[in-house]
Amino acid sequence: MMDSQQHIRGRGAQHHPSNQFLKQAISLEEDTAIDEYTHLDKPATQIFYESPRKIVNKVTSPDVGMDYSLNPYQGCEHGCVYCYARTTHEFWGYDAGLDFESKIIVKKNAASLLEKELLKPGWKVKPIVLSGNTDCYQPLEQKLRITRSLLEVFAKYRHPVGIITKNVACLNDLDVLKDLAADNLVRVIFSITSLDENLRAKLEPRTASAKKKLEAIEILSQNNIPVSVMTAPIIPGLNHHEIPSIIEAATQRGAINAGYTVVRLNGAIKDVFSKWLQTHFPDRYHKVWAGIASLHGGEVNDSVWKSRMRGAGPEADIIKQLFEAAKKKYMDGGKEIRLDTTKFRKGGNYKLF
Repeated sequence: MMDSQQHIRGRGAQHHPSNQFLKQAISLEEDTAIDEYTHLDKPATQIFYESPRKIVNKVTSPDVGMDYSLNPYQGCEHGCVYCYARTTHEFWGYDAGLDFESKIIVKKNAASLLEKELLKPGWKVKPIVLSGNTDCYQPLEQKLRITRSLLEVFAKYRHPVGIITKNVACLNDLDVLKDLAADNLVRVIFSITSLDENLRAKLEPRTASAKKKLEAIEILSQNNIPVSVMTAPIIPGLNHHEIPSIIEAATQRGAINAGYTVVRLNGAIKDVFSKWLQTHFPDRYHKVWAGIASLHGGEVNDSVWKSRMRGAGPEADIIKQLFEAAKKKYMDGGKEIRLDTTKFRKGGNYKLF
């Protein structure tokens, strides 16, 4: 178990796991030979700018509930230890641990690329979701405002957009969100993992607290912006019992629908999460690990469509029943949010007549 003196505050991952795509790596094999744990020093956030040719991604997975996604950032400062997107950082030559949450790739030309996509003659209007991979309102957004520039493009062309976030920084864009909502062009999904601040601070150290998220849900709802809540990910032995209380609290603040996913630890995430669990909950390690494995046929990872999101087996059935009962009790089953695709203006704000 990692000594508390060595724990890196404000980071979910605590080490640099190996990258499966790299042939060479730096390795510290013998602890006793190290005078200072410089490899555990708190890493400062580094920004890397990319100029991609394309920004809108067609989603082919049948179990994620979206047609298109758009990710203005790769990597995420939120540091959620369970994040399924961690392994995508390996494609960039970085690792899924500390690199994922400290080396952030920024797509500075995202707004112009989006506009270019919407102007294509063959573009067929379907909601585009921000982000689907990493959070479009992670801390850097308050400085760089790339998500803001994207929302302004959506507003200009009256194009529907969905937002998934763990951060209340979306309130900075309340004016644009209200404008989009006036034509039923936006929905916001808040991901709430736990109402227990002690657990939340360990699981996802740089996200907003549940209290702040609930306050943001209320503000958005009061401004007629439809909000849903994701109780995600469900981790047996850590937060599974909170499903009803999360849905109840979100409903009281104005959320009108809810969803959930279960945790899955693919690739290097398995190592990151295992070390985190041993550090913070050593007494529950075996119970939690066995609970996760029970969702995925005895393994903690799962890449099979549909079952990867909801799990399979008795434990998954209990989670599903608990979620559906809570949703029925507090949300009357929930209200489906369908965005309008008929308001789209190919020429933006410019019209001849």
